[in-house]
Amino acid sequence: MKVFKVSHYETMSQEACKRIIRYVQGNASPVLGLATGATPERLYELLIKAHQRDEVSFSKAISFNLDEYVGLNRDHPNSYFTYMHNKLFNHIDLPEEQIHIPDGTARDLLGECEHYDKQISEAGGIGLQILGLGMNGHIGFNEPGSSFNEHTHVVRLAESTRKANAQYFHGIADVPTEAITMGIKTIMESKEIILLVSGIQKAEPLKRLITGPISEEFPASILQTHPNVTILADTEATSLL
Repeated sequence: MKVFKVSHYETMSQEACKRIIRYVQGNASPVLGLATGATPERLYELLIKAHQRDEVSFSKAISFNLDEYVGLNRDHPNSYFTYMHNKLFNHIDLPEEQIHIPDGTARDLLGECEHYDKQISEAGGIGLQILGLGMNGHIGFNEPGSSFNEHTHVVRLAESTRKANAQYFHGIADVPTEAITMGIKTIMESKEIILLVSGIQKAEPLKRLITGPISEEFPASILQTHPNVTILADTEATSLL
């Protein structure tokens, strides 16, 4: 696990952008694992700008998102399908048929999870996975107590996660209680992982990730065992290291 301390959020986003572009340009069929939330927003803006300057094409890439809320239609303003299209996909040349996001409205959620893992396997596995770090150590929507041996599955969201995401809804009552998420085993099968960590509020979780014991009660701790993890973290996030 390599930790790169950068000055601030902008620098972190720029460094992540460079690494993604290098990966996409260096692979004939790049497979990207993508995250949502506030942390990667500037990264996606930078990727769009790079594409607009003809510095990178995503036409040969395949993408798989980490997760999606259960019960939200894809056109719902708070669905991750909408987020990804607004923040990235509508502005680059990644073909729609090469974009994969779990369907949180599927009648057979278990079948949807199995199908999603099959699609990842058929694509050759995720080559580069982008992650953020939850305050309680969740990666994707794998909440504390999630098994390290699970592939894509339905998870009940922790109350702390729902409270953190309530800012994007009218209130916590509108935040779904469940989500489909890549499991930790799915994430750990990625060939390379980049973890983005920014802000003073993430200082304690990052310290626990790096120095704490490996435990399912802090899911991100499993990243200590992955052979190719890079943590890009700003000064505030690394203040306790």
